[in-house]
Amino acid sequence: MSTDRFRSTTALVLATGLALGLTAACSSGADQQAGGPVTITIDGQPPQTQPFDRKIFDADVAAFEKAHPDIKIQAHEGFMDPKTFSAKLAGGQLEDVYYVYFTDPANLIARHQAADITDYVKDVPHVNDIQPALLDVFKDAAGHVYGLPTANYSMGLLYNRALFSKAGLDPDKPPTTWDEVRADAKKIADLGNNTVGFADYSKNNQGGWHFTAWMYAHGGDIAKKDGNTWKADFDNDKGKAVLQTLHDMRWTDNSMGSQQLLQIEDVQRMMGAGQLGMYLAAADNIPTLVNQFKGNYADYGLGAMPGGKGTLIGGEGYMINPKATPAQIKAGLTWIQWKYLNPERVDSEVLNTYKQQGQPVGLPVSPVPDLWTGAVRDQQEQAKEKFATVPVANYKPYLDGVQSLKGSLEPPSAQQVYAILDTVMSTVLTQQDANFDSLLSDASQKVNSVLATVK
Repeated sequence: MSTDRFRSTTALVLATGLALGLTAACSSGADQQAGGPVTITIDGQPPQTQPFDRKIFDADVAAFEKAHPDIKIQAHEGFMDPKTFSAKLAGGQLEDVYYVYFTDPANLIARHQAADITDYVKDVPHVNDIQPALLDVFKDAAGHVYGLPTANYSMGLLYNRALFSKAGLDPDKPPTTWDEVRADAKKIADLGNNTVGFADYSKNNQGGWHFTAWMYAHGGDIAKKDGNTWKADFDNDKGKAVLQTLHDMRWTDNSMGSQQLLQIEDVQRMMGAGQLGMYLAAADNIPTLVNQFKGNYADYGLGAMPGGKGTLIGGEGYMINPKATPAQIKAGLTWIQWKYLNPERVDSEVLNTYKQQGQPVGLPVSPVPDLWTGAVRDQQEQAKEKFATVPVANYKPYLDGVQSLKGSLEPPSAQQVYAILDTVMSTVLTQQDANFDSLLSDASQKVNSVLATVK
């Protein structure tokens, strides 16, 4: 499950036809044999229906080729589709450089469907400044590297600063524990006028997605590997603690409102209308609140996931076709670093362009995702402040807190697991006498059946 921004910008259909794929593969090899420039095929080009993103991408390709005359790029619309990936690889249609979600690399590495770039990545500038946990997503058990992260998200606590002020709360200090979340939600709900203190999802697999985020925040998990098999790991004290907090906010405090069975659009609508105090989300929700639901950037703040124990992370990156030549691997990594992992370009080129085009600058998302550590991270934050069009101080609690949290990826067979866990969330939020033991036990058995098929 991606966050709102990742979903909207990456859930595209691959548009590369058979003839195009074969032509690209043939021309690439011919160029190298003739001693000419190295040609690489890449995916990730935005469609014409996203004119700003497409314009930026195409301009970047042209600028890259001008700066690297020995590398030619053939860009394809769309992204890696797991349903057609193996067939494209076997048929010679897979791009030399291809996009993946963070949930993809482990399986691709296990199936030898990505090039080992360990010896090549040593020469990539700033690779050692990437957050180790994000780089680990693209490594195998032996530490070999098979790709690079280019954008990421971490779930946090999105809150309405205006309602915090009205409720007598400090908008610069969002809650950092679940007890504080509960107390603040109650104060916000007590404002009346149908104001809801805290809301959460409970249908269309989104309830299970957020139950997973809750479990990570409590230091728990959804699934753990036992030898070569996966087992459910939420029918325990941590799972019961999650349900108890939700139950108490819903039924004891009445801070979650009477309307339940919500999904992301419902919650975003409430927040955009100024009727909701808090919900779990990543920073990419904020532009959606403003652009689709008439919100105001100044009204929103973002804190780290409460509890201080963990958070759900996700993101995207690029891997290299295992059939790529050494020259193509080097060229592909040169493109990935120049386009996505290039701190030097951010200040003078990227952020200035976004600001001039009226795009939001200052959020902890692309074009400056929170990928970095140390001095590079500090430089990136300074660049965002320099060109900011949104109140960057509103997101400082998130940026300060997220660094110390353990980040965990989605579980195997995530969508099937989430569908089962929807019932857990929806029952607790709609039935006051819900039996936690029964809910977790039943869900655990069903999830184990799903996980038994994971290879």
